[in-house]
Amino acid sequence: MDVWTTEPGIQFYTGNFLDGTLTGKSGKAYARRNGFCLETQHYPDSPNKPAFPTTTLRKGATYHSTTIYRFSARK
Repeated sequence: MDVWTTEPGIQFYTGNFLDGTLTGKSGKAYARRNGFCLETQHYPDSPNKPAFPTTTLRKGATYHSTTIYRFSARK
């Protein structure tokens, strides 16, 4: 998998706290560590770190972000 984004960072979430009580397609239970998420974004502490890219959006400005996930396989 390749990820291209205009965002400076990426947040990685795991399914570590899934416990089998949630169900997905075909009634399959989501067990511990059955999933993960990659969310492109600014650094979570950007407002408090002057060296980080700014998250300020000025009045009248438009926020735009692009993220492309490309999946491929080799034989």
